[in-house]
Amino acid sequence: MPAAQAAAVCRVAGFPVRRLTREEALADLVATGAGSDQRLVFFANSNFINQCGALRDRLASPSVWLLNDGVAMDVAARILHGRAFPENLNGTDFTPALLERAASAWGRPPRVFLLGGAPGVAERAGTALAGRGVEVVGTLDGFVGASDNERVLEAMEASGAEIVLVAMGNPRQERWILDHYHRLSATLLVGVGALFDFLAQEKPRAPRWLRRLRLEWLYRLILEPRRLAKRYTLEMVVFFWRAWQR
Repeated sequence: MPAAQAAAVCRVAGFPVRRLTREEALADLVATGAGSDQRLVFFANSNFINQCGALRDRLASPSVWLLNDGVAMDVAARILHGRAFPENLNGTDFTPALLERAASAWGRPPRVFLLGGAPGVAERAGTALAGRGVEVVGTLDGFVGASDNERVLEAMEASGAEIVLVAMGNPRQERWILDHYHRLSATLLVGVGALFDFLAQEKPRAPRWLRRLRLEWLYRLILEPRRLAKRYTLEMVVFFWRAWQR
């Protein structure tokens, strides 16, 4: 890796996570999306680090961008490298901003395909994005809709999608994108986690003041203690152990 690129990367558990401001990341991705090169974008948080170890070598590809998401990543960066990331680039806020910036820079709405979520969720998320000026050219859920990869890929290509959003959770969404991106003409493929649930209002976002304090994880834990208690306790220990080992 060239020296300039290496300086812009913070390695956490062996994953090369970009050190970028929100503005830098948006500008580069929008410029890439307007060209012919492909970029695969994933948001690296503690769960990503824990779940995607088997994909680490593939995620080191130059076409892959890992963006930091969450307080745990900042803490790990400070411990390992002496400084935190410039900004928190969580996918729930960053992805809509990316679509908005693309529309402004390209002079037209980006053509976007949504894959993932429970039945009906991607469709409702698409309706929400369409209300923000995004041209949603297709939606498929992450269960029945995604059961036939050939059908999915054909639908995406036929739609003319430039940006593909995949919401399947870690590591399924990362693996799907890595396995199939070369079959697609879309220039930006983004793993977006729970974004569709938030857009479709299946799950509420934390109040803005809690988000400013970076306590959205606590809000989600209170709402879904059974699902998230282990992630924010035992699995956090695993995350820091992994980060310390590499």
